[in-house]
Amino acid sequence: MSRVRVHNFAVSLDGFATGEGQSREEPFGHAGGRLHEWFFETRTFQAMQGKTGGSTGVEDAIVRTWDMGIGAEIMGRNKFGPQRGPWENHDWNGWWGPNPPFHTPVFVLTHHPRPSVEMEGGTTFHFVDATPEEALRQAREAAGDLDVRIGGGPSTVRQFLAADLVDHMHVAVVPIVLGRGERLWDGLEELEKRFEIESVSTPSGVTHITFTRP
Repeated sequence: MSRVRVHNFAVSLDGFATGEGQSREEPFGHAGGRLHEWFFETRTFQAMQGKTGGSTGVEDAIVRTWDMGIGAEIMGRNKFGPQRGPWENHDWNGWWGPNPPFHTPVFVLTHHPRPSVEMEGGTTFHFVDATPEEALRQAREAAGDLDVRIGGGPSTVRQFLAADLVDHMHVAVVPIVLGRGERLWDGLEELEKRFEIESVSTPSGVTHITFTRP
């Protein structure tokens, strides 16, 4: 059976995975880009933007694994966009422009389903009102023999961890203190007992922790 994976998921020292005050202009609220500066500097991220250059060290090696063997993604509505409640319109299709970086089916969890949207490059957004188990069933069917990535945000990752559906997770602990926003770890006491855990620190000050189901 395909694995369920989380990659490049950044949290602050105080456990926040996004800041307060998300908007179209600020996808991570008051955190801005501080949680992901280490990621933006990698050669892999620069290539995703159609650019050259970028770092080629340990962090780039870690980042490169995010799309290897991935056949579908599941994300929460807050990762797709800042709208809440019934959709105001269907004209805006996420923060990534006409050619999102996923290149697979993407299942967006929402209490307000809407028609699927086919984008350039192989990404199709499907908007589903489903439990984690049902969303994963649909994503696995779409992914075939490939793995399913849980893309975020923190509440979505937390739901899948709480349901014990995650096989591998990479968390980047960034040396900043946000103080407010949405935390990842709440309600997940003794999570560590389910996984084999390894960590590595990098010159950027970020500690990369992997959780792998035995």
